[in-house]
Amino acid sequence: MRRPVKNRNIVGPDMKYNSARVEKFINSVMWDGKKSTARKVVYDSFDLIKEKTKVESPLELFETAIRNVSPQVEIRSRRVGGANYQVPREVRPERKQALAFRWILLAARARKGMPMHKRLAEELIAASNNEGSAVKKREDTHRMAEANKAFAHFAW
Repeated sequence: MRRPVKNRNIVGPDMKYNSARVEKFINSVMWDGKKSTARKVVYDSFDLIKEKTKVESPLELFETAIRNVSPQVEIRSRRVGGANYQVPREVRPERKQALAFRWILLAARARKGMPMHKRLAEELIAASNNEGSAVKKREDTHRMAEANKAFAHFAW
């Protein structure tokens, strides 16, 4: 049985959009403790999204992007009788969000030749349209889980 989740740090809402999810995303963007820089990157990208897509609230587009990138299943290695099997598992909600954040940021950081807020804005717009590298990563994860469905009975 899985051990109980310890007391986790509950992140408060951010200043501009009053959303805890945006604040958590800002924390994911942050490098070397530079939160004000991360906050500026995220807010600038939201302003760019508002400008490019003509949506009244970039928060809705952000939520759609996170929903589109979040995986439903993933594969976990399980050792059974000397052999390693890739066992498909359902993903917990906290991990879904963490993976979505990570994949969006990796995809944005992989784009070159632009400031970070532009790269992040483009990746979020692409993800909200079910396109881009982050969505491709989710589809690859689902494909791997589907291919290893035969080992689902090894789930613990």
